[in-house]
Amino acid sequence: MPLSKRLLTAALIAGPLSLLAQNAPPDASGSVAATSAWITLSPDQRSAVMQFAEPYKTYLRHAKSAALSAAELSILARASGFTPFTSASQVHPGARLILNNRDRAVAFVVIGADPLDTGSRLIAAHEDSPHINLKSRPVIQAPGSVALFKTTLYGGLKKYQWSNLPLALVGRIDTVDGRHIPVSIGFAPGDPVFVIADAAPHSDTLERTRTYTQVLAGEEMDPVAGSIPGDKSSVAEQVKAALHQTFNIHDEDLVSAELELVPATEPADVGIDRGLTGSWGQDDKLSSYTAARAIFDLKGTPQKTAIAYITNFEEVGSPNNTGAGSQFLDTVYTQLLDAQHPGASPLAFRNALARAEVLSADTNDGINPLFPQNSEDSNAAIVGYGVAIKRYGAGFDPNSEFTARILHLLDANRIAWQTQTPKVEVGGGGTIGGFLSMRNMEVLDVGVPLLSMHSPYEMSSKVDLWSFYRFMSAFYTMP
Repeated sequence: MPLSKRLLTAALIAGPLSLLAQNAPPDASGSVAATSAWITLSPDQRSAVMQFAEPYKTYLRHAKSAALSAAELSILARASGFTPFTSASQVHPGARLILNNRDRAVAFVVIGADPLDTGSRLIAAHEDSPHINLKSRPVIQAPGSVALFKTTLYGGLKKYQWSNLPLALVGRIDTVDGRHIPVSIGFAPGDPVFVIADAAPHSDTLERTRTYTQVLAGEEMDPVAGSIPGDKSSVAEQVKAALHQTFNIHDEDLVSAELELVPATEPADVGIDRGLTGSWGQDDKLSSYTAARAIFDLKGTPQKTAIAYITNFEEVGSPNNTGAGSQFLDTVYTQLLDAQHPGASPLAFRNALARAEVLSADTNDGINPLFPQNSEDSNAAIVGYGVAIKRYGAGFDPNSEFTARILHLLDANRIAWQTQTPKVEVGGGGTIGGFLSMRNMEVLDVGVPLLSMHSPYEMSSKVDLWSFYRFMSAFYTMP
């Protein structure tokens, strides 16, 4: 779709829905009842919930990698009046700014009425998801007269779930002669797909003793790339020739390429009642979308500067210069602070971080209907019950007064919430919150539960998505 039409479409969907601010009824104590959030909705609110999920699915259709997510969110941001940060003169109350980090991470900022060193409201999320990467020399000849793509795994995935599944190839090739070539094969009508071939039940006796996590080994996660040989060349040589011809590249250009295999599926409603959204990549594009959408819909000038910080590489520990472990966020605060107070001291920068209040947003595992024994039901999150307040223990939780402040915000806005703590010695997890709290920021981990988390097709509740958005909208303007 042309960029101009995309911007127009984004503008139509980015405006806030009038019904989103309506409150769910409280229980007798004044708090939102600990029950299914669906039950608390009026008919108009239920309609708003279903409506809000539609642009989210549109985002998921475009955000097939961290870079594509950053690009899609930036399109939505520009449609909502945000402009790229290029000069300190842009920093004034009410300014809506985009600070881009190598097209793979991004910060969206609305400058508040108060100076940055008096405090800010930041929501951090990550836009990368488990997938399969191509190796630098990806094409090999395999037995059975087919060529395969050699791969490496990215993030915590169950390998067997990715076999017999149509996969698409997305990413970018940057050539030695200076060209940037976007790659997307498998989503357009008529596109080929790539499939990891599992063993047939007729001949898999040798594999039947494999354990649950080793149904497929890491070096067996190689999809079929082609099957037609040339008159005097192998299938692998023909596949290489096709890549060279399609993209006008040489073998060495694949060494510098960033190419990912992701499920060639589209988002869809799940269940006869359409209450769930099914899609690959909702961990954690769900949090990235809601954090960004809430700041896009922010009207006027907030008291404190609001920031949506969308990062990369969380699924592998947040390394590299676009992960939360980098100093990009420090640079964002330094640029904004220096624009407000030219020549500001290092102490002013440290005060700006210390006075920042932060939500580290990331989806979490919900109670599974087939495996409820994996969760401790009095503290595990339930799909459809609203925002999850994560309590990991072991030094990961914020101080109690900040947690209480956030719970008051949820109750005051009649937003359904619940808690999430993994079952001891069974479950686990983590978010990018640790990288932020190490900067002396005040950080609380929050999320919403998913079914089939880290699978090729995760499921989220539309009412949880809506509740998360309302929560983030209230947080950005929290007194």
